Amino acid sequence: MARSDRLLRLLQAMRVMPAPITASRLAEETGVSLRSLYRDIDSLRAAGARIEGERGYGYRLVEDFALPPQTLDRDEIEALALGLAEVQRMGDPTLARAAASVLAKVGARLPEGHEQQLIHAISQVYRPDSRLSSSADLDLIRAACWQERALRLRYIDRDGEATERDIYPLSLMYTERTLTVLAWCCLREDFRMFRSDRIEAAEDAGRSFRPARAALLRNYLARLRSREEAKYD
Repeated sequence: MARSDRLLRLLQAMRVMPAPITASRLAEETGVSLRSLYRDIDSLRAAGARIEGERGYGYRLVEDFALPPQTLDRDEIEALALGLAEVQRMGDPTLARAAASVLAKVGARLPEGHEQQLIHAISQVYRPDSRLSSSADLDLIRAACWQERALRLRYIDRDGEATERDIYPLSLMYTERTLTVLAWCCLREDFRMFRSDRIEAAEDAGRSFRPARAALLRNYLARLRSREEAKYD
């Protein structure tokens, strides 16, 4: 493979893979040795790409010199319009406002003619009612995830009993029927899912769990994937 093609393939891998991406994973994806991978990253940095990270910690593409803003083809515009429309109908007011704002900003920066493709996208979302409902303060939970702050919940369990739990909130998971908080439960000392419609109250528990969120979430998602794969073994 020509070196220029290999560098483009490395850039594409860093665009689409969840960060931080280990050097070994990037080397496997692009079919090169670790030594070549490190040289290629140095070459991309020298060419203007902003790549955070270093050996042993993983890498993240922050700014892509090869991809000017809003260089989207028709199918990418279609996917963007459909995805943002779905977000607007999820039932999360903050994300609905954010999706509308993103749509307006992208449309304003698209080349002439492409903006109409965004406005008049072929694929549409029709949901007379919001897909999900929640009794929880989603803004508080989302902020606690980002800031790595423990939360104290008043939670109604599956038997209808009210309990108090201190949790480390890791992620909000949107499924077809429920909005679930993925968390580390301090009471059970294990990973747990908390349905947002069963959270009666949430407040800051007064302590941080930084910098554990990324590692905890990675481990939890790996456990969920292994359970799913075990069903088909």
